[in-house]
Amino acid sequence: MTLPAPAILAGDCRRLMPSHGPFDMIFADPPYGDTSLVWDRRVEGWLPLARAALRPSGSMWVFGSLRCFMATAATFDDAGWKYAQEIVWEKQNGSGFHAHRFKRVHELVVQFYRSDAPWGAVYNVVQTTPDATARTVRRKKRPPHTGHINAGHYVSEDGGPRLMRSVIYARNAHGRAIHPTEKPSGLIEILVRTSCPPGGLVGDWFAGSGAAGEACRFSGHRYIGCEIDPVMARKAADRLAALLPFSGGDAQ
Repeated sequence: MTLPAPAILAGDCRRLMPSHGPFDMIFADPPYGDTSLVWDRRVEGWLPLARAALRPSGSMWVFGSLRCFMATAATFDDAGWKYAQEIVWEKQNGSGFHAHRFKRVHELVVQFYRSDAPWGAVYNVVQTTPDATARTVRRKKRPPHTGHINAGHYVSEDGGPRLMRSVIYARNAHGRAIHPTEKPSGLIEILVRTSCPPGGLVGDWFAGSGAAGEACRFSGHRYIGCEIDPVMARKAADRLAALLPFSGGDAQ
């Protein structure tokens, strides 16, 4: 199976993205609205449009801060989204402002699905890691005064795979990023693999650097992204154009 090249649209996602659905999964890294920076302004009106463009079996992963999600919780509810679960992205460094008291080295990624779809019908592949610790059963010798007993023994069983933890460590893209808030494509790939069927279409409503497109190419999924900054959209398109095409069978 050879996938079509990932595409980046230049413009407002609210105008351009709905017509390219239905999407099997939506990925969104919108401005959090947590700072006074000019570009960090929450985007209004995109949530109901995204819901309408998503298949009932699909889900949406959204990056954000706890402050952002608390401030917009009613907006998600009004737009017909239901909360599913969240993961914590732990990075090797972050912001360290005295007002925070703690060095902030994490961000939240929250999964939502359509409120008119049962959770059991939403596509989901359990992700595992191969680093489970082998289980050891140790039986101690009984004290001498209890009489004869055979020597204790140890039984070690292969730990095998384990369920992926909800706190995922991934180095950020500092030093090689082409966007100030670029997310690591390896982290995004985990989300795509768990929530989008092989060869399915991922809609990236705030594409930025195109990192999600890179993740989709590596995991064997179709991708359409949208970026409102024309300069960044061009950089993202160039980044994705440099990737080798995916050609193979079952990407999973």
